[in-house]
Amino acid sequence: QVQVVESGGGLVQAGGSLRLSCVAYGRTFKSDAVGWFRQVPGKEREFVAAVNWDGDSTYYAESVKGRFAISRDNAKNTVYLQMNGLKPEDAAVYYCAARNSRVAATVTGAYAYWGQGTQVTVSS
Repeated sequence: QVQVVESGGGLVQAGGSLRLSCVAYGRTFKSDAVGWFRQVPGKEREFVAAVNWDGDSTYYAESVKGRFAISRDNAKNTVYLQMNGLKPEDAAVYYCAARNSRVAATVTGAYAYWGQGTQVTVSS
């Protein structure tokens, strides 16, 4: 059974930083593209960032470009999302997801394995 687990969320002041981590159990990430998405109540889950299987290609939503960075350490089966310059509008539940492909995607339907999410709260 595959389990994806996010961690690192919390409360931070605007302008601050957080680093989210995503680990897979029961599955190795090293051949999977992995993405981060976020969702606030009443809205659809939206794409944040994604990385190809080898970490060489990354993709970002326009709203986070220049502030967030996705990376991976396949030896640790872990994907990270470094979030800097956080804004109140970045507050959401952040989800990590893996797909059965080496190429990243920006849509939720492309991902097969999802975590339970980690809450990020940004105070103004």
